[in-house]
Amino acid sequence: MNNYDFHHLDHVKEQNTSKKTLWITLLLTMFFTIVEIVGGLVSNSLALLSDSAHMISDVLALGLSMAAIYMATRKPNRKYTFGFLRFEIIASFLNGLALAVIAVGIFAEGIKRIIQPQAVDMPIMLTIASIGLAVNVILTIVLSRSTKKEENLNVKSALWHFVGDLLSSVGIIVSAILIHFTGFLMIDPLISMVVGGIIFLGGFKIIRESYLVLMETVPEKFDLDAIREEINGLDIVADVHELHLWAVTTEHYSLTAHVFVKKEVEPFCAILAINHLLKNKYGIEHSTIQIEHPILHDHGDYGRAFMLKQA
Repeated sequence: MNNYDFHHLDHVKEQNTSKKTLWITLLLTMFFTIVEIVGGLVSNSLALLSDSAHMISDVLALGLSMAAIYMATRKPNRKYTFGFLRFEIIASFLNGLALAVIAVGIFAEGIKRIIQPQAVDMPIMLTIASIGLAVNVILTIVLSRSTKKEENLNVKSALWHFVGDLLSSVGIIVSAILIHFTGFLMIDPLISMVVGGIIFLGGFKIIRESYLVLMETVPEKFDLDAIREEINGLDIVADVHELHLWAVTTEHYSLTAHVFVKKEVEPFCAILAINHLLKNKYGIEHSTIQIEHPILHDHGDYGRAFMLKQA
């Protein structure tokens, strides 16, 4: 329990599977990034260099994701009353933004290479791309399994990074083979641009998911109108309004509502019934229900209309 306050939920997130997965992924990525940078410079392949730039972003993104996981284990204090769970979403947003920026950079460099084609060293390019393909297949499988065990937007963003890397490795191999048989150097930047487009789409998806959480929108898994109807359908409830539902981070939801109850109902009984409904049917454990009456709490036209309806 916190020294200064009591929280019925800890507002922390212990994710041992995600933590272990990200450590393994980070170490393998750092190793292969160095290999790919050296290989790209030696072979003069834009496809390899663009992929190594993406790998550098992977290292930074994974580092940020690791920081988010450790931050999420810190308990709330007098200033951060929800703890540090939201840092996971901020990290995811930055990761998605990094993906989008890198994709634009790859696309711009690809245009330059189309205008001024450059020779590439096929054997080195193909060898490093093959190693990269094996590494990225392993990392994609590891991350994919982790997302099935624990819901974490940072692991999802890391997965998108490596899906991009996997496609990039396949693209580089295809590019090397086609250039070898056709001598058409423009294939290298063209494939890089295609991969860049896929990376951009992944980044945009992560940015959108993070943005929706940061804007405190209703999570997509919930239907707010249906929840409103469920609460209104309770025998003890006369009206529910000022209903808000948002995610602090993935799988951590909060709900607030103002409720008019029927005259004969004890307010505590109403709160208990509503909390029971929210927890058992929707999995919402952090809810704040305020019991009101339009005679005591001014609701303007809304309150007057309610009183007339009751009369």
